[in-house]
Amino acid sequence: MKIGEHEITRDGAPFIIAEIGANHNGDLNLAKKLIDAALEAGASCVKFQSWTKNTIFSREVYDNDKFLSDGRDETRTEDLEDVVEKYSLSKRELTELSAYASGKEIVFSCSGFSFDEVDFLVDDLKIPFIKIASMDIPNLPFLEYIGAKGVPVILSTGLASMEEIKEAVDTLTNAGVVDLALLHCIANYPPDDVDSNLLNIRMFEKNFPSVLIGFSDHSIGTAIPLAAIALGARVIEKHFTLNKDMEGWDHAISADQSDLLTIVSEGRRISAALGSKERKVTEKDLEMRVAFRRSIVASRFIKAGKVFERADIDFKRPGRGIPPNQLNTVIGRTAIRDIIADALIEEDDFEKKS
Repeated sequence: MKIGEHEITRDGAPFIIAEIGANHNGDLNLAKKLIDAALEAGASCVKFQSWTKNTIFSREVYDNDKFLSDGRDETRTEDLEDVVEKYSLSKRELTELSAYASGKEIVFSCSGFSFDEVDFLVDDLKIPFIKIASMDIPNLPFLEYIGAKGVPVILSTGLASMEEIKEAVDTLTNAGVVDLALLHCIANYPPDDVDSNLLNIRMFEKNFPSVLIGFSDHSIGTAIPLAAIALGARVIEKHFTLNKDMEGWDHAISADQSDLLTIVSEGRRISAALGSKERKVTEKDLEMRVAFRRSIVASRFIKAGKVFERADIDFKRPGRGIPPNQLNTVIGRTAIRDIIADALIEEDDFEKKS
């Protein structure tokens, strides 16, 4: 998958998405600071979310859920509709943030939550990929519409059954998506470790061999996304904040700049260390064999004319002589010169077979 200047492969470095989401709290200046901090931490991409009070919830939700807690203070009673409107970004603001990120030379993308928003993001902002949230896995008309846009797609899988995931992948590919990444995701914020089920990453690799596999993380800390990278995830999406204690929905489960720096730097080390499934002996290995491997040596003084017995043989470094696995080429031969104890036995030290 090619995103901007990034070539994402199954054997390459992970593509790290700093999911800013709504952590800008509706403040454009804070959004720009988040872009700067993500860039400094080494993220590959900053991602926002494009929704309004008219595109994410129906009137029934606003009428029944009068307030939206961020999980910190259950006594707060902000009206849900007001909070959604406060935290949403206008097209003008998204345009400004896209230009700001471009000027900083970091990939900018966004999740769209309506047909109109998808048109704006792809046709006007020219985002290099579009992210589809887990909630839209069964929204096949929406997936089909996005698939026809001709841009790479990253799809989260939280809450979805395997059958739903397969149907979503088929819908996108049949609609024309060529570059697709599938993110294992646990929608619960934050999940218990035992519910993370990171082995789903390998399961997805087996079931979707033509699709890149990644991980959308909602855990606390850095261990779980790093483990995902070790298991083969090549796209990592992690909520990002400047301050985990800030007011807002996702700050508490987000990575701060220090966390993100760890995920980026250690993630790249892990992906490099994974290497290849093919067993290789490097030039350095070949050089080290001489110093580290053993050779056949005389365990005691050997007088010329003696026939070598097993008791005459030991195995010691360096490995420049006859290797231990060729012991039978020495046993039973006759020494043609005196050999001092602990000396390497060379091929010229005994008679050749006639």
